Amino acid sequence: MKTIKFFLICAAAVGGFFFSLINGSVEISSAQVLTDLFGGEVAIDETKHRILENIRLPRTIVAVLVGVNLSLSGAILQAVMKNPLADPHIIGISSGAGLFGIFAMMVAGDALLVTPAAFVGAMLAASLIYVLAWKDGIRPIRVILAGVAVSAFLGAGISALLIFAGDKVQGALMWMVGGLSARSWQHVELLLPYSIAGTLATFLAARHLNVLQLGDEVATGLGLRVNLVRTVLTAIAALLAASAVCVVGLLGFVGLIVPHTARLILGSDYRILLPGAATLGAAVVTISDTVARTLFAPAELPVGILMAMLGAPFFLYLLRREL
Repeated sequence: MKTIKFFLICAAAVGGFFFSLINGSVEISSAQVLTDLFGGEVAIDETKHRILENIRLPRTIVAVLVGVNLSLSGAILQAVMKNPLADPHIIGISSGAGLFGIFAMMVAGDALLVTPAAFVGAMLAASLIYVLAWKDGIRPIRVILAGVAVSAFLGAGISALLIFAGDKVQGALMWMVGGLSARSWQHVELLLPYSIAGTLATFLAARHLNVLQLGDEVATGLGLRVNLVRTVLTAIAALLAASAVCVVGLLGFVGLIVPHTARLILGSDYRILLPGAATLGAAVVTISDTVARTLFAPAELPVGILMAMLGAPFFLYLLRREL
């Protein structure tokens, strides 16, 4: 049964990918898209070919990678922090990545340095949250309260940087809400190595995530070095979140909604949950971005706004259920 459900999630991801390529201000048929990607006999003119190759395809690939990264990051954080409400955006990890990423962008102006700097910021934010939330163990409500406080503090820092040096950071408003407008092959090349490395590391850590769910004492009894594993897993989550933030900005709630939905569909075994969350994340972000950019065409709604509209009620539902 789980195999069938996973297959349906994969079908949704593939459908979301082609849904993104087909829809836009210029209508391109599915047959024309398939011809352009794989070759065929259906005619496609040069204008549509350029739209697909230079605008829609890189944007869709970025959406897929961002969906995978944020979903896996959220799944890891929920396990490591023992908190079903943990999400890179909500608890401040994305803000830490954003603050350091913008600072690196302003000081160095080198895109290659932005992601490493954002990773450092994400790790520092995660470490600070973990320290603030620790008192005779980790409790979910303390993680959320510490995360909200850290997120607010780092968000103030981001706003200050944008005010004092906004001329050096293009598209600041779009970046703050999270958007995929004008994403190109350069962004794909920037994001892809981190996505591959982070995804492989996450899948290899599935067994450790399963053991962590048994509790610290049981995990230690089974020979797991709990603190070391938590540190490594947090680093992986921070890398995934930081790379996504550098490319699309503060896109929230993907890491909250997708792991929970995947868990309801596929269960709590991380060997199955992680591939399911990654695939579902790709589907959610590609479909949401397509809806956001076509709903009020020719005006484009940043996908972060749509995700916030979907994610905020979901967060409140989980908060009421957990408390």
